[in-house]
Amino acid sequence: MSQDDGRRLKALFEMATDGIITMNDRGIMENVNRAACELFGYTAEELRGQKVNMLMSSHDRTHHDEYLERYQRTRVPHIIGIGREVTGRCKDGREFPLRLAVSEVTLAEGTVYTGILHDLSEFHLAKKRVDDLNRSLESKVIERTAALRAREAELQRALGKERELNELKSRFLTLASHEFKTPLSTVLSSAELIELYTDTGQQPKRQGHLNRIKEAVGQLTEILNDFLSLSQLEQGVIRPEVRKVHLDSVLSTAIEASEGQLKPGQVIEVTGLDGDTLITTDPKLLRRILINLLSNAAKYSPPDSPLYVRASLLEGELLLEVEDHGIGIPLEDQVHLFDRFFRARNVENIKGTGLGLNIVAQYVELLGGSLNYTSREGEGTTFSIRLPNTDN
Repeated sequence: MSQDDGRRLKALFEMATDGIITMNDRGIMENVNRAACELFGYTAEELRGQKVNMLMSSHDRTHHDEYLERYQRTRVPHIIGIGREVTGRCKDGREFPLRLAVSEVTLAEGTVYTGILHDLSEFHLAKKRVDDLNRSLESKVIERTAALRAREAELQRALGKERELNELKSRFLTLASHEFKTPLSTVLSSAELIELYTDTGQQPKRQGHLNRIKEAVGQLTEILNDFLSLSQLEQGVIRPEVRKVHLDSVLSTAIEASEGQLKPGQVIEVTGLDGDTLITTDPKLLRRILINLLSNAAKYSPPDSPLYVRASLLEGELLLEVEDHGIGIPLEDQVHLFDRFFRARNVENIKGTGLGLNIVAQYVELLGGSLNYTSREGEGTTFSIRLPNTDN
């Protein structure tokens, strides 16, 4: 090699942007370029003659001689001729990632290893930024997906409610058409027949048709009251007005209002608390609850059967029970008992809107209470109401 070639080679060695280190077969550094010195924070004089493992992380530093000996013995490369990412150690103890490629040259005077080192710090920072960005995007995608799923679930619920509303409207129209048509037909036919009974001797026939008219009007009134109550509950206009009241007053007015629903021989027996018992509740709502339950009990019980109302005070609670010995509720229908417009299969021939128990359940909820029942088909039903009575 000419002197000029040597100078050119040295210039290339010194001006290379990557670090270059040469060492002998014992790992002793012989030449170090400027870029390598800048990478590790040493001067060339501090590195020449030193073992190259001083520039390695603690793990590689302690195993370097073993690596070198194994390669020279087995000729199986792990870095030499392959290259890989390693960790370098600066003079100040800072460690940083490097891409290391090592080549082997055999000369007359011995084997020389040349390592080319490229700082991966900026690459790792860029990769971290990309990873952070990806994680951020993934997080946003997850959040957005969750939001979309929540929105979809909300829309499904809204759609379900809309379908339910349409179904209820259809059932309401069918029910209203049927329930109004029957009593109105009765009123019309009875009114026409009354006109024909002009003689005094026909008074009993006139009275019979008048009673039919009264009964039909009562049915219409019951239907309209149920629809009105349901409408008020749906609109949220009913607000409990809790005050102290005599239990006997609420029971007596509810029973009096229910007497028109009783069949021949049916009686309502009240047991439990005396008339001086004070309770804290909304008497209007409680009266409506009792009237609905007593009306059902009378409607679904045979003539000459007693109906029972029992009242008792527990700790902080008022317990009311309405019991009948009527047709009972089929077991398979009980799960739908408080659904709007639902009527059990064994009451299809008995007039009713299917709203009463749904209204009762909502009234009890407004009063902060609970409603339960026990029933056996063919034996009867008992409804139990527990209402808070803490201020008594």
